[in-house]
Amino acid sequence: MSDDILLRLGAVIAGRRGGDPDKSYVARLLQRGEDTVLKKIGEEATEAVMAAKDGDRARIVGEFADLWFHCLVALEHYGLGPADVLAELARREGLSGLEEKAARAYPSRAAPIPKP
Repeated sequence: MSDDILLRLGAVIAGRRGGDPDKSYVARLLQRGEDTVLKKIGEEATEAVMAAKDGDRARIVGEFADLWFHCLVALEHYGLGPADVLAELARREGLSGLEEKAARAYPSRAAPIPKP
């Protein structure tokens, strides 16, 4: 297994932008806008946490898959994709988590990402 599935799924999600919201869940989410997209991430994150607390391995995997999917939809909303996150993870590889966190400087905190 590689990151290929994330890249393929990201491409499918990008292809659904502007699609018929009556036929595509992704198109519907993207059409409804930022609040809807972000609310879904919150809902899925809560469900993932609850599954983890229950210790049900199959449910944990399913809920995290839902969470990752909705995060990919959010990335598409902001004109980003899985390759952007994978590049950031690659940049961090081999760094101490404490060092990496201390060195973070997100320019986006000064200037928000423009909405498409």
